[in-house]
Amino acid sequence: MTAVARLDASEVLACAGELADLLTDAVLGGASVGFLAPLDRAAAVAWWEERAAAVSAGRLAVWVARDADRLLGTVGLAFPDKPNSRHRAELVKLMVHRDGRGQGVGRTLLTTAEAAAVRSGVTLLHLDTETDSPAESLYRSAGWTRIGAIPDYAAAPSGELRATTIYYKQVGAVVPASSLRPRSQA
Repeated sequence: MTAVARLDASEVLACAGELADLLTDAVLGGASVGFLAPLDRAAAVAWWEERAAAVSAGRLAVWVARDADRLLGTVGLAFPDKPNSRHRAELVKLMVHRDGRGQGVGRTLLTTAEAAAVRSGVTLLHLDTETDSPAESLYRSAGWTRIGAIPDYAAAPSGELRATTIYYKQVGAVVPASSLRPRSQA
């Protein structure tokens, strides 16, 4: 059974090693998540530790999926800091360990992040993913709308430039921007 939990800043720091192992597995498996191979574990740990400040400030929310033995996946929501964009968030770093794929972990994490976005007042989500990657079928099947692709946008872990596809999804009820308040850690 997979359990999903939101991490606070201290939990991100406490889990940085496990999160780094997940990140290095994703890069080793060819996932275009912003890093080139080989990804040094110490660099991956440091990257996750740096995320704790954004979690503490409410600019980033991070969830992890675990089975009885280990961390299987993660997803984040990055919240803009400008008053005119508090209605939206970016879905970031949806990663599932290669051993956990095909078990619904990615869908569970995606659904969790979407529901949390609605609860926090977000009405529009967006993301980018490598064009023709397995992630695209997940997003399409979850009701995300493809905007288009940008050629040679990001390097794959191998260093080869690849196209990136942009998606969005409207969630929750649309509210006037004037009624949006700054996000709290609640």
